[in-house]
Amino acid sequence: MARDSVTAVLAHGAWADGSSWARVITALEAEGIKAHAAPLPLTSLADDVAALNRSLDRIEGPVVIAGHAYAGAVIALARPARVKALVYVAALAPEEGEKVADVFYRLVPHPQAPKLAPDDNGLIWLPENAFAAAFAQNASAQDHTLLASVQRPISLNCITVPAGRPLWKDVPTWYLIAEQDRMIVPETQRFMAERMKANIRTLAVDHTPSVTAPAAVADIIRDAVRAVSGN
Repeated sequence: MARDSVTAVLAHGAWADGSSWARVITALEAEGIKAHAAPLPLTSLADDVAALNRSLDRIEGPVVIAGHAYAGAVIALARPARVKALVYVAALAPEEGEKVADVFYRLVPHPQAPKLAPDDNGLIWLPENAFAAAFAQNASAQDHTLLASVQRPISLNCITVPAGRPLWKDVPTWYLIAEQDRMIVPETQRFMAERMKANIRTLAVDHTPSVTAPAAVADIIRDAVRAVSGN
């Protein structure tokens, strides 16, 4: 399997959209790795898995799927055909029967983590000041403005339903632990990564390294692609 035959599919988490992967996409493509961002509606876990599968249907050949934050739960439920590896970027990895909320709230949140509550439509929005305080504290003011402007709310239906059998039981997995994460406690990330028996990389990055440390994110995805392609 040639490296250039493997496509990286990138799934965004809550309060983000595909633009959060922009710098990772360009970094990967500079190394000859095709990359596509999968748009998720964030309306329910089932809806998001279906959307990811539709993105996979558009791609020929083997794929490595990377997921950020909430999308870790989504990529683990993708249709398994052609998925050769999973990459978790500060991502949530519920076990079968666990809910996303179970692992997200496993430990006491960081003191600067925002308090989250659904609105009257059952949607959870991130307060605008949380982008600089916790979501991407290492980003520029310009990035904070952009992230806040394009944020997509997440539905309670995404985080309150039990997950099915995760694909990480069947394919090799990589995990980037974000040591400076103020949204998902790093100790929780390590717990999930070790439970998955993932290839672990620990870096001094914030919750959204696809924006603030894209080269590091591209590196771990590239390593997964190289491993499954054998070159």
